Amino acid sequence: MFLQLETKKLELFQLDLKAKKKENIMQKKITKHSKSIPNFKNEDEEREFWSSHDLTDYLDSFEPIILDLSHLKPSTQSISLRLPSYLLMRIKQLANSRDVPYQSLMKIFLAERVDKELQRKTHNV
Repeated sequence: MFLQLETKKLELFQLDLKAKKKENIMQKKITKHSKSIPNFKNEDEEREFWSSHDLTDYLDSFEPIILDLSHLKPSTQSISLRLPSYLLMRIKQLANSRDVPYQSLMKIFLAERVDKELQRKTHNV
């Protein structure tokens, strides 16, 4: 068992090494063929340049950026939900004690329960 595990680790290491070598070769090819965007004196000069050049020839000269989209609000949908008065009152009391809006607390409770049910379902399969 130990030997099989070590053999698998070695295979993965070799695959990773090959991928890195291939990536280095591709990077060298890209830098050889990449063009740089000239500095323009004004917008007219820049407009003239781009009217006769293709932006895709210059994509390699751009630096990639990392976008953090985690703070975007997910799309929501409004629903109507009928609850017994006593249940709504208890939820409002809980929300008040936690100093959060009761509808936000309901969303938290629902999300937690859905996650719990989905985890339980995947463990039973």
